[in-house]
Amino acid sequence: MTGASRAVALEVLLRGPVSRSEMARRLDMSAGSLTRLTKPLVDNGLLVEVDAGPDHESGTVRRTRPLDINPAAHHFIGAKVTGDEVHAVLTTMRAGIVASARTSLPGRDPASVVAAVCELTEELTAAGPRISRVGVSLGGRVTHHTTVTHAPFLGWSEDVPLGSLLADALGLPVTIDNDLLALTRAEHWFGTARGHDRFAVLTIGAGVGYGLVMHDTIVDTPDVGVGLLGHCPLDPMGPLCPSGHRGCATAMLSEPSICAAVSVGLRRPVTYDECLDLAAGGDPVATPVITAAGRALGRLLAAVANFTLVQKIVLTGEGVRLAEVARTAVDEGVRTDRAPSAAPLDVDVRHSDFTHWARGAAATAIQAYVLGDVTATG
Repeated sequence: MTGASRAVALEVLLRGPVSRSEMARRLDMSAGSLTRLTKPLVDNGLLVEVDAGPDHESGTVRRTRPLDINPAAHHFIGAKVTGDEVHAVLTTMRAGIVASARTSLPGRDPASVVAAVCELTEELTAAGPRISRVGVSLGGRVTHHTTVTHAPFLGWSEDVPLGSLLADALGLPVTIDNDLLALTRAEHWFGTARGHDRFAVLTIGAGVGYGLVMHDTIVDTPDVGVGLLGHCPLDPMGPLCPSGHRGCATAMLSEPSICAAVSVGLRRPVTYDECLDLAAGGDPVATPVITAAGRALGRLLAAVANFTLVQKIVLTGEGVRLAEVARTAVDEGVRTDRAPSAAPLDVDVRHSDFTHWARGAAATAIQAYVLGDVTATG
């Protein structure tokens, strides 16, 4: 597609169904130019005309038919790589999940990761959908959307050209991304933050992650893979994290830290969900741990909003149930560090699993396909 055609396709993908007149206004095009650009996109099945429905102001049926994307025109694979497994999804062009699959990693070396992604891609495409692009996300630092320079969960400390290795093995174009950036891209284009030109994504689970969109553009930097927000100080009396920081976000909010604190008090191993269940039931050991974690989460939400001036925050990750069990403490933490006169925060709590993260990888592939550059604006 030409640059102008990409702009039209992107406008419909993100805002469709949309009328031709509205598109012409938003893209600053004449009606003739827009017709010239949209006709081949309709002819090849990427765009479709949809029923306009009645005009509620006049009571008449609209004569023009808005354009929308045909989600099934292209399919994508998204794969999320953890230290032990690979989770993959087959999606439409709007990141709608068609099917999902997972497999254990036979090893943590690059060849094992490539083999696992290829196995899942073959499984998900057995029914025959043609794949336009593959996206792969993982925790760590990624450069140029092809080379992994650091992946602690896999034990990689030297450059791994994962994108080219997978492209050679699959015979398909491949985009590699940091998992938090990929998740933020999915929220920006296809999630609850769609239509917001500035917002933050905060994740809690095995660690603490942070993504940011400003002026409708994701803040894309390799430092996202360092986990900088994980060491934001939140409680001077809190426990130590593995790096020796007392009361930081990792020490207060990560699942391993919470499990460790409750396990010591109970003198037996406990799972994360058990910690939350015990706290919800008033257990004398789990309750103060979860309350302190909730208060720390509220302070972290306030800090993110105060420093970036965003009002919308998407809170997600495997550990997000903390926000519900410790809701009172979370609200208290926000009030502690946010001025009463400031705008109230719009915190969208989204439960997720690794399929959700894999969908983020697919969103990265979709962006690369539509834009040719995943760092472009949405």
